Amino acid sequence: MKWLRLAGLAVIFGLCAAAWKTGAVQALYWPSLVAHHSMWMGYVSAHRRAAPFEFLAVYAAAVALSLPVGLWLSLLGGLLFGMWLGALLTVLGAWVGAVLLFLLARGLLAPFFEPKFARQIAKLRPGLAQNGFFYLLALRLMPVFPFWLINLAPALIGMRLAPYALATLLGMVPVSIVLSAAGAGLGASLASGARPSAEMMLRPEILLPLLALAALAVLPAFWRRWQSRRHTHATDTA
Repeated sequence: MKWLRLAGLAVIFGLCAAAWKTGAVQALYWPSLVAHHSMWMGYVSAHRRAAPFEFLAVYAAAVALSLPVGLWLSLLGGLLFGMWLGALLTVLGAWVGAVLLFLLARGLLAPFFEPKFARQIAKLRPGLAQNGFFYLLALRLMPVFPFWLINLAPALIGMRLAPYALATLLGMVPVSIVLSAAGAGLGASLASGARPSAEMMLRPEILLPLLALAALAVLPAFWRRWQSRRHTHATDTA
C-alpha cells in the first residue's frame, strides 16, 4: 500500500512539474491571454463542440493539482465562451477539481499534507468542526484563506464529502460570474480592435466586474472584524 501511495505522489508531483516546465502554467497568465487572444478564439471557433469540455477538463485538472491559474482560467472562460457559459464552465471545472483534490487529500495525500500544513489547518479546524457547511460556504464567498487551503483542510479534518461539495459549488458562483464577466468584457474590447493597454481596464465592460470583485475582496475584513467582536463578546460573557 505504501508503494502505491508513493507512486501516486510521484505522478501528481510529476504532472505539476511538467505543467511548469512546459510553460503551460505561464501560458495562462494575463500577458499571454491578451497576446494570444486570436489564437484562442480561432481554436474555439474550429472546435465548437469539444472546446467547452476541454476547457472544463483543464480547469478541473488545474484545481486538482493546485496550480495557481484559477484567476486567469476564469478570465479565459469569459473571453472564449462569453459571460454565462464561461461562468458555468468555470464553476463546474473548479468544483470537479476541488472534489477530486478533496478525495486525493483524504486518501493518497493525507500523510504528506497533514504534518506540512498542520498550523494553517488548525486555524480552520474550529469553524469547520462546529458548523462545517456554513463556515465553508462563507470561506468560499469571502476568500479569507488561500483557495488551495480551503480545498484541503475540510478533507484533512474529516468533513463529509456531501456538505463539502454543496458548499463548494454554491460558494464558487459569485466570484466565477464576476471574473467571467471581466473576461467577456476583455474579449469584446479586443474583438473591437482595441489595443492591449492599461487604459483598456477602464472600459465599463471590464471595470465594472473588477469593481465587483474588489467589493468581494473587502468582505474578509468585515468577516475578521465580526469574528473579533464575536470572540470578545463570548469572552466577556464567560
